[in-house]
Amino acid sequence: MFKSVMQLSVFSFVLSLLAFAYALPLAVRDVFVPPVTSPDVGTVWTIGSQQNVTWDTSTAPQNITNKVGQVILAKGGKLDINHPLASNFSILDGWVTVTVPNVQPDVDYTVVLFGDSGNDSGEFAIVPAPTSLL
Repeated sequence: MFKSVMQLSVFSFVLSLLAFAYALPLAVRDVFVPPVTSPDVGTVWTIGSQQNVTWDTSTAPQNITNKVGQVILAKGGKLDINHPLASNFSILDGWVTVTVPNVQPDVDYTVVLFGDSGNDSGEFAIVPAPTSLL
């Protein structure tokens, strides 16, 4: 009984905070959620290659709460937060170069761009590096 009351209290508190945040004018919040433009659906990355992750900065507000960005690889919706592809760059740059890690090749990868909030790319493929012919 106590546990369910506690859970309800925490849930109510979180809902109250969200309601308060959404009630504030946008100028006060200054949250920037730039859409990731690359990679996108149909993109293929090769393990070990250098790739650019890009996002649209054209709608950036004047005062952004957090300008420090981080790019995380996700597979099947699961974020690999322990191995960021890039971090400590300005979210206003609009792009960052990453090295494609040695992961299981598949077609359900996304990147998530973090700064003020998170925004993910479309699903793309990561393929193995070609082997050299001897």
